[in-house]
Amino acid sequence: MKKALAAAALALSATAAVADPGAMLEITLRISEANRPAAVAIYTEFKEPFLTTIPGAELKTLLVRAEDVQVLHGFDTVEHAQAYLDSDLFTKDVVVKLAPLLDADPEVRIYQTN
Repeated sequence: MKKALAAAALALSATAAVADPGAMLEITLRISEANRPAAVAIYTEFKEPFLTTIPGAELKTLLVRAEDVQVLHGFDTVEHAQAYLDSDLFTKDVVVKLAPLLDADPEVRIYQTN
């Protein structure tokens, strides 16, 4: 099961080559192993809308680790990364679907990369 999830995460995280993003949004989620397939499905569902509708969105990658699940979002600016956290896609769609799967509050960090 772990190998299948890791392979799915790697395949899903592949994005077209882009210049280094100006900012990264890192969301770390504590999700039990039993709930990880559902989390991967949510990632898959919202990856394309994120990349095509969110201003400044450049990449989205899923990392499934033994201790947690991380979603990395690349943006052109820190301001766009912050704005995504207030967007309807994030607050009304992603958060609503992920909330029942979480074992703890998510850790959210924004980094300027250049």
